[in-house]
Amino acid sequence: MKKIETIIRPSKLDLLIDRLEGIGIKGMNIFEVKGYGAQKGHEEMYRGVTYHIRLREKIRVEMVVSDDMVEKVVDTIIEAAKTGNVGDGKIFISPVEDAIRIRTGEKGEAAL
Repeated sequence: MKKIETIIRPSKLDLLIDRLEGIGIKGMNIFEVKGYGAQKGHEEMYRGVTYHIRLREKIRVEMVVSDDMVEKVVDTIIEAAKTGNVGDGKIFISPVEDAIRIRTGEKGEAAL
């Protein structure tokens, strides 16, 4: 099993959820986060004063999938989230040792 975490633009969230559901992903966690990478911050003007905003709003989506689904999930994320511009986000993949469904006690991939 692998945990896939991705950081994307907020505007791409609905499309990403639809595409992931379309390939059989049944659950995910979604977080509103702030951060910056190569995109850095941006400037905004309010009442004639310019403010430098360092952190950009992003969405973090995480899910645990079976090993055989990793490539399909990654391809789907890229297809749904890519604009070709700086700030499209990142995908992180880590191993998961075990998973347990609390309600039933199922373990491993059966708990997904």
